[in-house]
Amino acid sequence: QVQLVESGGGSVQAGGSLRLSCAASGLFFSWYTMGWFRQAPGKEREFVAAISRSDDTVYADSVKGRFTISRDNAKNTVHLQMNSLKPEDTAAYYCAADHDVVARTTAPEFDYWGQGTQVTVSS
Repeated sequence: QVQLVESGGGSVQAGGSLRLSCAASGLFFSWYTMGWFRQAPGKEREFVAAISRSDDTVYADSVKGRFTISRDNAKNTVHLQMNSLKPEDTAAYYCAADHDVVARTTAPEFDYWGQGTQVTVSS
């Protein structure tokens, strides 16, 4: 059974930083593209970042230059370092796994999802 468990969410002031982690089990982690999505109340789930099995990365324009995705295949973990946080980054953040080789950016293409972790940024 595949499990993705996010951690690291919390409340910070604008300009602050958080580091999200996602621990994966039940899948051959190093073969999967891993991604982060987020969903704010009343809004659709949106792509944040993804990293392929070959460490190619892709970011949403809204987070480019502020967020960094990375993976540790030895620990079956993917991280999202979030710097210079803004109030508009407030959302539930979800980790997801995609069997495809290429880092894709749309939610329906991802096979497995975590339960999410809340990030709240105050002004």
